[in-house]
Amino acid sequence: MWGKKIKIVSTYTQIIYQIVFSTKYREKTLDKASRPELLNDIWGILKNKKCHLYRVNGVEDHIHIVTSLHPSIALANLVKDIKLGTTSFIKDKGVFPYFRGWQNGYSAFTYSIDAKSNLIEYVRNQEKHHEKKDFRDELIDLLKEHGVDFDEKYLE
Repeated sequence: MWGKKIKIVSTYTQIIYQIVFSTKYREKTLDKASRPELLNDIWGILKNKKCHLYRVNGVEDHIHIVTSLHPSIALANLVKDIKLGTTSFIKDKGVFPYFRGWQNGYSAFTYSIDAKSNLIEYVRNQEKHHEKKDFRDELIDLLKEHGVDFDEKYLE
């Protein structure tokens, strides 16, 4: 023990993400009756990856996830794992019979800790929110709000 130095390494992060992705071709295949099972499966994937889920919700054609990632998890890998895992879940359980997959990409935005409560509430109220605005318009608003350059031809 004498002469040995013990190195203690700690990692601390506070990054809140909103992850958004849609069904392939934005098809409205995620029916309301089976959606809670899908959202629960997403929660399980995040839990297994040691990520903290604040809220997950969605409507017929897309999903919103509010989460903090474990420091060892890369965002792109997490989204890939969520899409692969939920696709297997959907096929294995036979839910969403018209589901043909997820879109190729995703959107992710970071938020300050001060915005967390409003963000959680926003995601919680997705159905009400989409009575007035479709996913494409919502995504454009999010991209503009966060200063993300985009080409509208890739939003179709």
